[in-house]
Amino acid sequence: MGNNSTMSSTTDDVEYLCDEIFDFTTISGAFFILVFIFSIAGNSLLLCVLVVYENLKNVTNLFVVNLACSDLVFTITLPFWATHLLHHWIFGDFCCKFMTAAYYVGLYSSIILLTAMTVDRFITVVLYNWPSNRVKRKRFAVGACVAAWVISIAASLSDAVNVKVETHWNDLIACESPSSDNVGYYLQVSLLFFFPLVIIVFCYSAILKTVLKSSNRKRHRTVVVVLCIVAAFFICWGPYNILLLIKPLYKPDGCDATERLYIVYHICQILAFSHCCMNPLLYMLSQKLRKHLLHLLSCEKECRKNRERGTGQSSSVFQNATSVVQNTAVMLELRTK
Repeated sequence: MGNNSTMSSTTDDVEYLCDEIFDFTTISGAFFILVFIFSIAGNSLLLCVLVVYENLKNVTNLFVVNLACSDLVFTITLPFWATHLLHHWIFGDFCCKFMTAAYYVGLYSSIILLTAMTVDRFITVVLYNWPSNRVKRKRFAVGACVAAWVISIAASLSDAVNVKVETHWNDLIACESPSSDNVGYYLQVSLLFFFPLVIIVFCYSAILKTVLKSSNRKRHRTVVVVLCIVAAFFICWGPYNILLLIKPLYKPDGCDATERLYIVYHICQILAFSHCCMNPLLYMLSQKLRKHLLHLLSCEKECRKNRERGTGQSSSVFQNATSVVQNTAVMLELRTK
């Protein structure tokens, strides 16, 4: 991530500087802070609702809890990237590696968990005659969640090792990976983004075909919610990942083309990073979760009122006790006289 509005463009192997390029980094940095606030609030509320009101032994709820945790892991990196854009990298080499690892753990675990949710829906809806039971399904879900975290952590290690803090010619310090590692990055993105996309498209094609043939579609409301969650992920992250693959192969011809590429890159990045605060909104498509959320918020309001009422009652008791003591003192004083 860079925070420099002066960019270079190459034409006929001649490199020159483009000084008057619209600076999008301030907008991106401010947006990252907003996404951080909404994501922390939304995913924390979602976790509270699931823990307090829902059965975490339910397979879908288990996936949703892990997805919320994945979003939170990704979210904690946003203030660091915002500072990187608005100023430069001031947190040192270790933090650069750690935040890069957290960024990729959140990204990769999300897509693996979404793929596992889709496969679970595929087995439940399309292969409903397939011999299975709740115990096996739950074991599959637990195994998929554990595998998602293990694979994402292992995959993020290479990114964390390769990234480092570098000082550029204009004395700006950046946390970035060397461009020579692009081949490994492309392979990793293909395996952990586009390959799951193929699986999800195949599964949901079969799921939707089965649901449309079904006479009782109300039974498949969970399918709609999961489909919206999966679609939101690829709508947000798809353009950004495609652009990352195209960007090294595309050489802009002149400053105008460089500026367009620069603006499109930041717009796609904002769209991708905003995904972590969208899932709580999509989960509210479930009427049951909305009811739980309202109940949770009303309980908090009631507890606050009870605390205020208790404080008022204790103050009134204190005032009454004070007045009794004062009256007693006056009576004793009169008797002594």
